[in-house]
Amino acid sequence: MPDTSMSFRLSARQEEFRQTAEKFARDELRAVAVECESTGAPVSAATRRRMGELGFLGVNIPEEYGGLGVGKVDALIVLEELAKISPASAFPVFESNCGPTQTILYAAPEWLKKKVLPQVCSGDYMVSVAMSEPDTGTAMTDLTTRAERKGDKLVINGTKRWCSGAGYSEGYVLYCRLEDKPGGAGVGAVFFEKDTPGVSFGRPERFMGVHGFHNAEIYLDNVEIPVENIIVPAGGVSDLMQTFNMERLGNATCSLGIAASALEVALEYTQERTQFGKPLVDFQAVQLRLAEMKVDVDATRLLIHRAAVEAGDGLPSMMDTSVAKCFANEAVRRVVANGMQVMGACGYSSDYPMEQKVRDSWVWGIGGGHIDMQKTNIASDLVGRRFSQR
Repeated sequence: MPDTSMSFRLSARQEEFRQTAEKFARDELRAVAVECESTGAPVSAATRRRMGELGFLGVNIPEEYGGLGVGKVDALIVLEELAKISPASAFPVFESNCGPTQTILYAAPEWLKKKVLPQVCSGDYMVSVAMSEPDTGTAMTDLTTRAERKGDKLVINGTKRWCSGAGYSEGYVLYCRLEDKPGGAGVGAVFFEKDTPGVSFGRPERFMGVHGFHNAEIYLDNVEIPVENIIVPAGGVSDLMQTFNMERLGNATCSLGIAASALEVALEYTQERTQFGKPLVDFQAVQLRLAEMKVDVDATRLLIHRAAVEAGDGLPSMMDTSVAKCFANEAVRRVVANGMQVMGACGYSSDYPMEQKVRDSWVWGIGGGHIDMQKTNIASDLVGRRFSQR
């Protein structure tokens, strides 16, 4: 059951956890983020294990699987603090606490949970998701990658695109067609590992921002896995998308981390920089932009935490998740735009942090279900019926 208390302050435990994450991000993750940004390389295995040592990779994973089991809000607090430095360097925390690891936690058979989750929590293993295809993005019911049953095996053929962590993660949750039925009736999900014969990866994509996400195509050529690797059987698209709601809260939290840190940068800059003999912050036009940034940051955080609290021990609702993600994705773009504006040319220069935050801000309203689809979800929930996109 969700916690119905109306306190908007962090508990003592949550604040201590937040401070631990903030200190790690400031003292250890900053240099990692610079490396990710300059080289495009993902977080190293050593950094991932360090995150595991601190408990960051299993915040909302039950203790029986090696996690802390302390709840969704705690997990999102950690992710926000790390995303303030760089969402790319926070990627392992995103994947474990919000991403496809959560699909395994809520939907996979017990043997797979016991095999994968403890390794994820320790930092020795990471799971990524393979959803989109070259001709299929938002229309998940049109997937063409197939997992055909042959005896006690599944034989997978197809190509996946826009897969963050492809070639870097050890395990993958694959959305695919399990039965020869139209639309979502034939779609489910299976699990495979990177070193399975027939699995290969394309070159890393070159994105405007979030350098270090290591996004690439995945090629599946007669890949054989046991039938037991089915996570969600054919026809379970709605179950899959419900677990994906947690990923969307992670997406929204990365937007929040960027926005909150952009506000911090703008506040510091406008109090130090002087023009006409006084700090920039003394000009009313600057004050208004800073106030707008603060409103967006606080509102985003409240919507995200509301969705997490309302979910309790279950999964967030589509309505709460879509509202939080939609607002967060639009708010972060407003916040970094205001931040860049109050910093003038320095906001546009790569010698200052705002420039990267502008580039890093845009992707969240595209990935994980783009902004307009979230608005369609909201309208659908309001009127109580789904709208056909065909």
